[in-house]
Amino acid sequence: MGRARPPGALLSAAAMKLLKIKATRFSQVIENCGKPQVYTLWQKPTADRHLQAEIKKNRVVTILKSESGTDFGIVGFKESKEARYLIFPKSLKRFAEKRIVGIDWALVHE
Repeated sequence: MGRARPPGALLSAAAMKLLKIKATRFSQVIENCGKPQVYTLWQKPTADRHLQAEIKKNRVVTILKSESGTDFGIVGFKESKEARYLIFPKSLKRFAEKRIVGIDWALVHE
């Protein structure tokens, strides 16, 4: 019916969207917004008043793993079992539409 495509030729919509997003280095985010702290969810995010306040101030980064296993971050809160969350001392608005790469866990306060 149609042409045969090589394996891996089809990318998911999410993967295509991530390819179009510009990237920024984690060290640059720390330089502009300060050193983050790891945030652990001990209750439902909607019931966590501290987390909700930080989300409204644009200070939360969600850390996810790519298909290749490397960590990357996105500004904002995206609930996922595999995700880790960082809270920065300053707003991350200028990085809102960027993928944060090169995450160095040595630069993070535990």
